[in-house]
Amino acid sequence: MGRLSMVAQKQINEIISRYKDEETPLMLILSDIQKEYGYIPLEVQELVSEKTGIPVAEIYGVVTFYSYFSLEPKGKYVIGVCLGTACYVKGSQMVIDKFSELLNIKPGQTTEDGLFTLDALRCIGACGIAPAVSINGKVYSKVSVNQVAGIIESYRQEASK
Repeated sequence: MGRLSMVAQKQINEIISRYKDEETPLMLILSDIQKEYGYIPLEVQELVSEKTGIPVAEIYGVVTFYSYFSLEPKGKYVIGVCLGTACYVKGSQMVIDKFSELLNIKPGQTTEDGLFTLDALRCIGACGIAPAVSINGKVYSKVSVNQVAGIIESYRQEASK
């Protein structure tokens, strides 16, 4: 985001003002900012701190603790590979390694073209369909290493439309 534009500052101020009467507004504010911009850089955290009186250190702690929030922009398609126990036992580490290899990124990174972000998830509650992969909320069940290339290609084709 770099230096915040006047438009961005105005939008963030509007988000903050929505929750001025809430006793504990931080999660609501950060959630709305994440939805609007896709990430919450330090400049935004500083503005939230200035407007709410919540210390930047506390805001940063929340942003870095919860995997929903991100300090960096995410790709158009966010691939989350579950590494919870059931998924891991059924091969999710090999699945995430294959995504990583084919996309040439590590978990937590975004491809240079901004199309894909790869995330390692602790558990998505889909143990019965392990190993599970989530892409922008769509869950793929029993994903094998052999399916990874096809999944990536389908999203590349969708993006080119």
